[in-house]
Amino acid sequence: MVIKMNKKIGIPIIIGLIILIGIGIYFYVRNSTSNNDEENNNYEANKTSAEENVTNNETTNNVPPTENATTNEAEATPPATPTPTPQVVEEQLATFSTKIYSNDTNRTTNMQITTTTLNGYIVKNGATFSFCNTIGPSTSSKGYSKADIYDNNGNKKKGYGGGNCQVSSTLYNAVLAVPTLTVVERHPHSNHVPYVPDGKDAAVAYGSYDFKFRNDTGNDIKILSSVANGSVNITLMTLKTQ
Repeated sequence: MVIKMNKKIGIPIIIGLIILIGIGIYFYVRNSTSNNDEENNNYEANKTSAEENVTNNETTNNVPPTENATTNEAEATPPATPTPTPQVVEEQLATFSTKIYSNDTNRTTNMQITTTTLNGYIVKNGATFSFCNTIGPSTSSKGYSKADIYDNNGNKKKGYGGGNCQVSSTLYNAVLAVPTLTVVERHPHSNHVPYVPDGKDAAVAYGSYDFKFRNDTGNDIKILSSVANGSVNITLMTLKTQ
């Protein structure tokens, strides 16, 4: 059975169906596009997040370990070379000896005490040496005995520390051999002494007469003194720093 549709009614219906179909297609395509955009956006967001994570990881991995590097550099730095200790070299400046003429054991003992006190004494550069201040008074408590000395009038008598003048005179002659040692104070004896030529003696008496010289050598000097082999021996050493 064939139904015949009135043209006036059928055409509007067909147009309506077309419109409905078009609207359906429009919303279908729109929804599809929206879903694709959302997926793309999610993909791009995930991709961006992944790239940022990679970048952060690379940045973190590439940051130099500052503290470790500093520690390693400190450990790699060689230790500072210690400053070498200056070496002191002793060189002889002058030496002088005088013969002991007396057989008086007290006198020899006095000279041994004095040379022992004097031995090793260092005179600083520019300083003035005083024999009396270095040796001090000759007293029995220090082991000195009475031996021949001269009074101010040239008379021989006994006194503590007799023999000290031979030590000071021996030192005086050693000093004279060094041009850069300047004699500051020196006194002759009131009578002749047998152990040095006239004019080459140096009398000492604590509190009265002293023998002094100034060290102008440019270096410290050391006095070596002894009584040995029947002589009083004095050696002057210069102390040079290298």
